[in-house]
Amino acid sequence: MNETIREAESDERVHWRSISAAIASISVVGIAIGLGIPLLSVILESRGYSSSMIGLNTAVAGIASIVAAPLATPIAMRFGVVWTMLAMIFAGALAFVGFHFAGAFWMWFPLRAILHFALTVLFILSEFWISACAPPHRRGLVLGVYATVLSLGFAAGPWIFSQIGSDGFLPFGLTFGLVTLASIPVLLARAESPRIVAEGGSGGFFRYIWIVPTATAAVLVFGAVETGGFALFPVYGQRIGYSEGDAAMLLTMIGLGNVILQIPIGMISDRVRDRRTLLLVCAATGLVGTLAMPWIAGNWHVMAGMLFVWGGVVAALYTVGLAHLGAQLSGRDLASANAAFIFCYGLGMILGPQAIGIFMDVFGPNGFGWALAVFFAGYMALGLGRIAVKSRLSRSEA
Repeated sequence: MNETIREAESDERVHWRSISAAIASISVVGIAIGLGIPLLSVILESRGYSSSMIGLNTAVAGIASIVAAPLATPIAMRFGVVWTMLAMIFAGALAFVGFHFAGAFWMWFPLRAILHFALTVLFILSEFWISACAPPHRRGLVLGVYATVLSLGFAAGPWIFSQIGSDGFLPFGLTFGLVTLASIPVLLARAESPRIVAEGGSGGFFRYIWIVPTATAAVLVFGAVETGGFALFPVYGQRIGYSEGDAAMLLTMIGLGNVILQIPIGMISDRVRDRRTLLLVCAATGLVGTLAMPWIAGNWHVMAGMLFVWGGVVAALYTVGLAHLGAQLSGRDLASANAAFIFCYGLGMILGPQAIGIFMDVFGPNGFGWALAVFFAGYMALGLGRIAVKSRLSRSEA
């Protein structure tokens, strides 16, 4: 095991300067995605491109992310974590501003690929840095702070877009400036960045999906629920009688729960003996909430309160899953597992909207909650099975 990583994990102090660098870079990911996706779609629509062509160009982002995930660790091993992150910051910033100057539509495809390749690598290495430098007894707290900042970044992007609009160079120039500013804390903390060495970790990228399946399955479920839920909740809300504004406010309640509850749940995860138990509680809360939706949908205020708690607890599948990952692995294994973590999140983003859409077509509005329930129930079955296997092995060894 890399001695640098071992020392960082055994240190009882929280390396806030180092962690702040990683959190600053990850907040850039949230802002860039939150601002970039609606901005680019609006511009393409204003130029007369069809929804299918806009969707095709947007889909390149998912493909680039899936390609980037297994390559992030080898690139960081070759060039170092800090220099790879700096390269991705500037590559992403330049690609984003490049959209303003790209007159031909075909040029948006390589630009979109470069942008999301860079953001994915930045995402993976930031999470690796945070997990590696957080002391074990405070890992949940640190990751709760990280998840909160990331959520605020996602929220800040659309807010910035609503304030400045899509006209001219301003939204591109502003995003370029915000992204490049993230290089400053990364440079300041470069002496504390973790190293990734070639020891261990043989067997290929995809094996890390199965090494800590409770964590990787948690983020897959979260990716499916978050993406599919946010995409189709407005449709669900209108079909059960809510106005567009009321449905949008319910989505806001989910987002508020996500922001406010991550730090408390992260602190709880530091105090439980086995984080898999807390992950099961999060999944069970998600299951109960989705099954309760048809019964409480008639009362907007009750629905809003439930979704506030539901949104925060379900989002903890990501936070606690990442903490569980960091507690089980270190060094190159942790870096590769972080990449597998993001890869599974991407898979969830693909599966969630498709599954929820099909269920709503077949079963009507209630299919929205039932589809989400299938994801939560499947995760609970996996989690309980893993705990049962571990318990059986412990008894046999005793």
